[in-house]
Amino acid sequence: MATPILLRRGRPGDIPAIRALVAPHVATGRIVRKAPVQYYEGVQGFEVALVKEEIVGCGALHIMWEDLGEVRTLAVADAWKGRGVGHEILRALVVRARDLGLRRLFCLTFEVDFFAEHGFAPIEGIPVTPEVYAELLRSHDDGIAEFLDLARVKPNTLGNTRMLLTL
Repeated sequence: MATPILLRRGRPGDIPAIRALVAPHVATGRIVRKAPVQYYEGVQGFEVALVKEEIVGCGALHIMWEDLGEVRTLAVADAWKGRGVGHEILRALVVRARDLGLRRLFCLTFEVDFFAEHGFAPIEGIPVTPEVYAELLRSHDDGIAEFLDLARVKPNTLGNTRMLLTL
């Protein structure tokens, strides 16, 4: 019988485990380095996957605009890769995005095939109106800068693919 995996919303007490889970990906540049405070600020966006109360996967939904969100910090413990954990987390984030009325989800990823399986497609350019672009420029968030393909975040985006899912 398969080991049951529980998905739930992230909690502030989960942040040390989330940071430990993503640390190897940060070290290799696959996930952008963030200060601890940024994890706490965004904890309400996280879904975590637990097996016997151990966090084995995580992912976050970040709202960028009224109809646009971003999937961030999607990571699965090595021992749980290939067992559907990432797929379940991503599905939960997509459901949450739909519940919030979002129409599009962005991701910046090296895992193109994984996201393509869920309907994401590579994008070129900036898929927002000039007015929304001007508003997004006001954000200090690096994820939004990556979405806008700004020069200041180019080291974060090298080798990554910018992808979008229409909900």
